[in-house]
Amino acid sequence: MSLRIKAVVEKFIHELKEALEADLQDRAMRDREMRSYIEEREKEVAEREAAWKAELARREAEVVKQEQRLKIERENLEKEKNLLMGTASKQDNQDGALEITVSGEQYRRQCKSEEEEEEEEEEEEEEEEEEEEEEEENYS
Repeated sequence: MSLRIKAVVEKFIHELKEALEADLQDRAMRDREMRSYIEEREKEVAEREAAWKAELARREAEVVKQEQRLKIERENLEKEKNLLMGTASKQDNQDGALEITVSGEQYRRQCKSEEEEEEEEEEEEEEEEEEEEEEEENYS
């Protein structure tokens, strides 16, 4: 009977070793699969991070370009404002001249009085009437 017990024990030990070996192989395979899965996920995360950083860098560069464009535009508007800023005043107490100051430079233009303007308008009307009469004579 001792041979029989010994054979049963040896068979049990052999089956136990096979089961342990199968379990170790299964665990090793799951461990490799898990590492592979983790590496895949880390790779995907790294790719997304790289894409995000590239997009961020592109947007930051665009912001810098827009800031530069706006700075230049602001400078141009300031220059234009400075050129256009000025004052105009009609000096009634003098000779009726129009004085304009632009960027610290003063310009003066002699203005016509209302009487002079009326006379000029009358002369223009007379010239127009004469031209019309000449045209009528040419057609006749």
